[in-house]
Amino acid sequence: MRTPAALAVLLSLCACQVDGPPTEADIDATRGAALFAQNCASCHGADATGGLGPDLTGIAARNGGTFPRDRVMAQIDGLGRHGDPDAVMPEFGAAGMGDTVVVEENGIGVPVPADLLALAAFLEGVQG
Repeated sequence: MRTPAALAVLLSLCACQVDGPPTEADIDATRGAALFAQNCASCHGADATGGLGPDLTGIAARNGGTFPRDRVMAQIDGLGRHGDPDAVMPEFGAAGMGDTVVVEENGIGVPVPADLLALAAFLEGVQG
């Protein structure tokens, strides 16, 4: 037999909202800026204008004014240059880049690491 107190607890638990995994809307450039400072600034400069690595503030300009987010994420991840002995930039995706976020493109959900999305958001924000 259920008591009224147990029923009240059960109902309150059912009413709780579960946050769940992050969504694309949860990703912002602030996290990307912190990741950039920690992992990228030593080569690309604190303001992404270059150093050992190239200037990243003109990516959109070099792409007809459009920021090529997917291409940028592929470069950061490193999957396309996996095992290339001449590759200078580390494969950041090999170490994992956080929880995945499902990004919908053309009606298809694609899981993308949250930190990878955050870095891309930061880089898109520094375009000149």
